[in-house]
Amino acid sequence: MVTLRPYRTDDWPAVRRIYAEGIETGIATFETEPKPQQTWEGKSVPGSQLVAEEDGDVIGWALLWPVSDRCAYRGVAEVSVYIAASARGRGVGKALLTALNGLSEELGIWTQQAGIFAENTASIGLHEACGYRLVGIRERLGCLDGRWRNIAFMERRSTVVGV
Repeated sequence: MVTLRPYRTDDWPAVRRIYAEGIETGIATFETEPKPQQTWEGKSVPGSQLVAEEDGDVIGWALLWPVSDRCAYRGVAEVSVYIAASARGRGVGKALLTALNGLSEELGIWTQQAGIFAENTASIGLHEACGYRLVGIRERLGCLDGRWRNIAFMERRSTVVGV
């Protein structure tokens, strides 16, 4: 059975491993190495870090990143959600993202946004299933491994915060 809970510092090795598995797919992020633990913990939105656990093992994680330090954007955050390769396709991402949607509103977030590689149809579908809408495609936004990538820019607006 999968349970969700707040991230703890001792979860970091599993979080890093899952992040590295996502990087290895080539369709999850422009990052080529996982962010350092101190960045992941210290620069994400405080209180937004969640993990999914099964039989004592962390199998996924989600959190929010501030999009700006400007006060006008204090309620806008970027979503990150990563699932262990062994747990993909089992609803773990949907459980995490659904929980993060609720948690974001508790944290005063009125807009969650996601930038997803346009070819990552599984992630786009996940976000759509969790209430995100496609805002547009940002063409040739970045280059990874010598290949320019288009990004599907998606957002979810709260019906509770900022209305």
